[in-house]
Order: sequence, then C-alpha cells, then structure tokens
Amino acid sequence: MSDKRPTRDGFGIELVEAGKDNEDVMVVSADLEDATRADYFRDAYPDRFYTVGIAEQDMVGMACGFSLEGFTVFVNSFAVFLTNRAYDMLRMDVCYNNCNVKVVCSHGGVTVGEDGASAQCLEDFAIMRVLPNMKVVCPADFIEAKKATRAFATEYGPMYMRTSRAALPIITQESDVFTLGKANVLRDGADVTIIACGVMVSQALVAAAQLKEENIEARVINMHTIKPIDQEAVIKAAQETQAIVTAEEHQVNGGLGSAVAEVLVKNHPVPVAMVGMQDAFGQSGNPDQLMAHYHLTSADIAQAARQVMARK
Repeated sequence: MSDKRPTRDGFGIELVEAGKDNEDVMVVSADLEDATRADYFRDAYPDRFYTVGIAEQDMVGMACGFSLEGFTVFVNSFAVFLTNRAYDMLRMDVCYNNCNVKVVCSHGGVTVGEDGASAQCLEDFAIMRVLPNMKVVCPADFIEAKKATRAFATEYGPMYMRTSRAALPIITQESDVFTLGKANVLRDGADVTIIACGVMVSQALVAAAQLKEENIEARVINMHTIKPIDQEAVIKAAQETQAIVTAEEHQVNGGLGSAVAEVLVKNHPVPVAMVGMQDAFGQSGNPDQLMAHYHLTSADIAQAARQVMARK
C-alpha cells in the first residue's frame, strides 16, 4: 500500500474515457471543477461541459433537463455544498423523476483536512441513501474510483459517489471485478468481519494484520456500494464470523454502519461495533491527526474488533 492517489483523480481520468466512448456523456459544474477533477473532461470536451457558477441548485436542475433529452449527465462539487444546498432538487428533480444524473462529490470526511468543519461533509451517505432510486458509492482507492465512474456512465439512473481530496493507498487491482451493489472480500477470516468503505478500507486491512499477530483472523469486506448494500455478503459474514465491525469516515448514524445493522436485524442479528464519527463535527487540522483524534485509525478498528468478539 505504498502508492497513494486521490480517488477524485480516478474519477476525472475515467470521465474523459467515458466521454470518448459515448458522445451523450456531458458534465455540468458549479465552479469547483478543478477541485473535483471534472476539469479533465472540460479540457477534453469543452462543447459538452457547462458551468453555472456557484449555483448548485441550478446545476442540478439543468442536469435533469439534459438527462430528459437523452444525455448521461454528471454534476460535481464538494460533497457538503452539493448534497446539502441542492437536496430538494436532488430529491424532486433527480430521484422523483428517476433522471439519469450522476452526482459526484469530492471533499468528504475529515481527510479534507485544513478546510475545517464547514467543508468536511460527514452526513452525505445518510441523506443520499434515503432517497428512492439513488445509488450510493464510496470507492476505496484510485483504481476503484475509475471503475465506479465507468459503471456510472454505462448504467442508468440516479447515482452518488463520494471521492477523496486526500491521497489514499492503492489497494485494489485493475483486474478486480467491480459491480455496483456487490461487495469485494479483500481478506478472509473466521473470527470477526470488518466491513469498510472509502479510506477506511485500507485502515481495515492494516487492522486485520495487527489482529493476526494476536491469532485473530479478521475478514475484510470492501463495501464500496452503500446502497444497494450487498445483503448476501453481510448475512454470510454474520453467519460465519458472528461479529461485525463497520468502519466509515462518516457519522455512525445513518451511514454504512446503519445500513449493515438494518440488514442484520432483519436477517441474522450478531454483535456489531461501529467505527466512525460519533455525532460530532470535524475541525481544521492535518488529515492524519484528525483521523487519530476522531478514532478512525487501524488501531481503533482493531480495538473495536476485540470488543465485539467479546460480545459473541
């Protein structure tokens, strides 16, 4: 895991490729295309790129209009701006009409760093996954972000993806299969299961290595798609390991942990521990220091695994 790259780079690069393959792919932006990496598409296909300035609500409405004319439309901004400021339009314009609009947002989580609490979106999974028709994805690394972007461009319907500003370890391979709604087991284990998304997947793998030194075999699942969640993978893990830890750079309320718990309570209840933001806002600081401060590290995941195993 020595190589690192922001997942937003994977989005930008693959979006250009998607535009090359399909002339109906277009992008509408709200003045932050350089930060989201949608500027790669702007430079390659300026005639299919539109910017509305700092007007996220207008951006979403325009995208829906284009989609109703047959286009596959990507909108982009910081997660905190787009999911919060344009939520009504995402709900009524995009999801109610089941428009073919792809919402891709960078700058989620405390790894945004020095920009501080006002720019660190920690609620996006929760508010986006509750919307009917909306899929919700958080890729684990640069390679997976490219695959998710390709899936967004080729499959119909409203979709949301959070990408990272911070460089994340590259932990997947180009040959790995990526399917929306299907989790990937990165490490097998029979004692406890760690289900993670985004930056927390690499942290989960480190935690599993730490636990192995204690003769604890942890299964690690990359749950890149939070909605629709891979129920089969969650139930199988619960049946075979009898203890679950979830890990996300998001509020524990309403995010990945809640989605996993919803599956378990209906199908196979087991002890669950949730590593994530504990009903708190972020703050300005170095990303690594913030991850440690809010207990979002591999050591915190390993400790949660020990505790949840004791509850079997």
